[in-house]
Amino acid sequence: MNQPQLVKKSGDLVSKVPQVTLMFWVIKICATTFGETGGDELSMTLKLGYAVSSLIFLGFFCITLTAQVASKRYYAFLYWAVVVATTTVGTTMSDYLDRTLELGYVKSSFFLFCGVLAVLFIWRRSTGEIQYENITTRKNEVFYWVTILVSNTLGTALGDFVATTTGVGFERGALIFAGLIALVAAAHFFTKIPGSVLFWAAYVLTRPLGATLGDILTKPHAEGGLALGRMVSSLVIAAVMVVLIILTSRRSGASQVVTGDKVAK
Repeated sequence: MNQPQLVKKSGDLVSKVPQVTLMFWVIKICATTFGETGGDELSMTLKLGYAVSSLIFLGFFCITLTAQVASKRYYAFLYWAVVVATTTVGTTMSDYLDRTLELGYVKSSFFLFCGVLAVLFIWRRSTGEIQYENITTRKNEVFYWVTILVSNTLGTALGDFVATTTGVGFERGALIFAGLIALVAAAHFFTKIPGSVLFWAAYVLTRPLGATLGDILTKPHAEGGLALGRMVSSLVIAAVMVVLIILTSRRSGASQVVTGDKVAK
């Protein structure tokens, strides 16, 4: 299901991103939840602070992104490693803006939302289109990952804003974002809104959903959480992600083999 696009343009690259399927979004939500629990593990549990944790995760992001950009084809684990890197650094960077710099959830959400719009606007002006599934040029690939990084940082601030500032709590916050994602999915099937607009809207919304789910797992009972612990939650979520990636990769490989056999016949 999570099969990469194999379309190739003249002089460009084979697309190195997966098809956008239901399983794509399930793994994405797991990655964003892991980003919340993993980011908080370093910054809060280990008490490294938001600035130091952000630098550590930013380094991890640069390493994985360099490998992703240098690769010649789609590698599922490498792709999702970069996504996880954006969610962890997004968590700590957002917390740094909200708490250390004391911008608050409202201001940081607004600035980051403007940041996402600015990246998408520059992307559109620079290439003439905004891609999300058939990424076949270096320029589109760079814009793709910058948009993901900023959107995941926005999602963290937005999740905290809805859950804490508005007072709805983590559980109801998760339900709100799940409902918004359902509306985006409905728009995909019943409206003519461009797919790129709906994709990036869903991408932003899955981040606060993951953030609130992560907080439900790790926050103490007094704050409406399950108090499961950040390390245990992170390891369990990582294990689930690995299993899902392996399963989807095997299905994609089997699908390619069947398709190839039919073509050969």
